[in-house]
Parts: sequence; structure tokens; C-alpha cells
Amino acid sequence: MAEKDVSKPVEPPKPVHIGGESLVDRLLPHLKQIIIAIVAISVVLLVIFTIRWFRERKEVASTEKLGQILEVAREPVHGKDDKPDPKAPSFASVKERGAAVVDAITKQDTDAAGSAFRGGHLFDAGKLDEAIAEYRKGAIDKGIDGVLCREGLGLALEAKAAADKDPAARQKGLEEALAAFAAMQPDEAGLRHTYSLYHQGRIQQLLGKRADAKALFEKAKSANKDDRELGDLLEKRLAALGAA
Repeated sequence: MAEKDVSKPVEPPKPVHIGGESLVDRLLPHLKQIIIAIVAISVVLLVIFTIRWFRERKEVASTEKLGQILEVAREPVHGKDDKPDPKAPSFASVKERGAAVVDAITKQDTDAAGSAFRGGHLFDAGKLDEAIAEYRKGAIDKGIDGVLCREGLGLALEAKAAADKDPAARQKGLEEALAAFAAMQPDEAGLRHTYSLYHQGRIQQLLGKRADAKALFEKAKSANKDDRELGDLLEKRLAALGAA
């Protein structure tokens, strides 16, 4: 009969961490630097989100101000013999509306409205010198606002010249207007290039240069494609030059 194994039971080995110190042990000496880094990152993120919040808030405020200005600009001009409707605000003239829009821009104190918009309502209000200054400010823009500012500049200079009683000053003013229209849209494929030619033709006609005016009107007619209103204006100008 076999003897029973009465030896002491083998105890399971104690768990031993392999690889030295634990991750926590390794991080403890650098805990201060880690906390500082976390705080620094938190501060940077806070600054970024704060700036973004203020920027978005400013954009919203600017849009609201522009909306209030546009509300005034959209109000219609009633006819001379029409009785104003108290329930539907309107203006007695374009000049009156222009002055109201200029006042609204000043009151709102915003740059959201472009130079072409501001210059146009200064022009309507009869403030030609201020309109010219505003148009010159925006004339350097390379986009459509710049085109409209150069066109507006030509119109304002033309209006100022027309009101001048001194023939020499009038001549100079018209020549300045002609230069503004010539610079309005030099790109033949660009927006409102045909209007640039049309305006130049008008000024040449005012300066007494009929042949130059006719050539510009014909060039504008050839370049014009879909603008029926401009086409009608050119036809009338050419007919008047041909009949005279």
C-alpha cells in the first residue's frame, strides 16, 4: 500500500511587478510639471474660446446694426402728390431718405456698411464732398465694392462739376469724372465694364467731343449682352448723336 504524501502544501508565488516601478510611481516626481502643463493648456483654451466668443458676439452686434440701417434704406419714396401712410413709413424724396440713412449709419457707428453703400447715400443726401471722400476711400478695393466706388466717384465728380458756375472748374471736374469712369473697370470681361464705356461716352459728349462719345457708345453697344436697360440708353444716345 502506497504511503500518503504528507508534505507541506506548496504556496502560490507572490505577485511581483515586472519592469520596476509602476506608471504612477514614475509620474509622481513629475506631478508638479504635469499639473502646470494642464493648467497652462486650460488657460490657452480659455483664451481662445473667449476671443472666439467675443468675435462672434461682435459679428452678431454688427449684423444687427446693419439690419437697422437697411430698414431705413428700404423705406420707399412716395410720390409728390401722394399722401403719406402713417402705417407705412416713407420719404418725400430720395434726398430725404439719403439723409436719414446717413444719420442711421452715424447713430449705429458701424463699419459693416461698405464705402459704396455709405457713399451712395451721402450722394443722395446732397453731401457731394463727403461722398467723394468716401468713394475715394473704397476705390482701391479690388472687388465689386471698388468698382461701384469708382463709378460713384465719377458720378459725384460729374454732379459737382455740373453745379459749378465757373466754366474752367466745370471743365476740370468733368475731366476728373472721365478719369474715374475710365478707371472704373479696366477688365473688358469684368462687371459693369459696359457701364464704364457708357459713362465715358456721356462725359465726352458733355465735353463736346462728339466723335469720341459716339465711338464709346458703339463700343459699349457691341460689348453689351443681356442688359436691356443699358441697351435702350445706348440706342437713344446714338440716335441723338446721329440726328444732330
